[in-house]
Amino acid sequence: TLNPDLVHLAISGYGPDGPAASRPGYDFVIQAVGGLMSITGDAADDGGHPTKVGVAISDVVTGLFAAIGVLSGLLASGSQRRGRRVRGQRIDVSLLGATLAVLVNQAQNAFVGGASPERHGNAHPNIVPYEAFAASDGELAVAVGSERQWPRFCEALGLPGLAADERFATNGDRVVHRAALRAVLSERFATRTVAGWTTILEAADIPTGPILDVAAAFATPEAQARRMTVDLEHPVLGRVRQAGLPIELAATPASIRSAPPLLGEHTDAVLEDLGFDADAIDALRRAGAI
Repeated sequence: TLNPDLVHLAISGYGPDGPAASRPGYDFVIQAVGGLMSITGDAADDGGHPTKVGVAISDVVTGLFAAIGVLSGLLASGSQRRGRRVRGQRIDVSLLGATLAVLVNQAQNAFVGGASPERHGNAHPNIVPYEAFAASDGELAVAVGSERQWPRFCEALGLPGLAADERFATNGDRVVHRAALRAVLSERFATRTVAGWTTILEAADIPTGPILDVAAAFATPEAQARRMTVDLEHPVLGRVRQAGLPIELAATPASIRSAPPLLGEHTDAVLEDLGFDADAIDALRRAGAI
């Protein structure tokens, strides 16, 4: 019998019940059946096809939801609910459920609009302009996220007349006329470099940034200031670099203190923590159990 005070986490592809309970869960397939691929990639009119996210995002968000669930269970343990003490509990998190949950505004677009949202490439389905533009030497992301930013954006581009154009007066208007607006903006952005536009737009307080590759992203001063790379000594590979921790705790700071372990490197230590003595560990090893 399980200890009733245990908080037990179970992660599956499709949950413990329902018609797909016995199916294995793989990130790529879950992105497909969970609707995420249908909204990722270039628009169908541009010859685009449904595309997976560049990392195993369904796996990642499932782990995050799982961590939140466990913390919630631990927080509830020992509390009173409906007149009785809460002890441990089972927590179920599925890759499918987590993927559906992170569809957020796109799910609401489907619910409210009565039709599944289309792909828009790097453009936002509900905010315009909020996408990538090609400069003379690369691409940059531009996010005009409020009506107050819109006239400043037009002024910064040297196109103040756009702000007075009734086709683009409000975000709703710009969504309707996104193709016409994008044509004008694309022509304008092609006249300067990424660095040139970044300087101009940042001076106007418009959110913007160059589209960087992974190595360049970790090398930025901003990433370095957040200590997002950690160099560690590996017993076989020597000096290795890893991504740092994105969460900073003021009172109980965390750190990455060791390189990824070799296969079986910590088996004995883990078993000792579980109460196995040296003889029992040797017996398990002779039996081929470890």
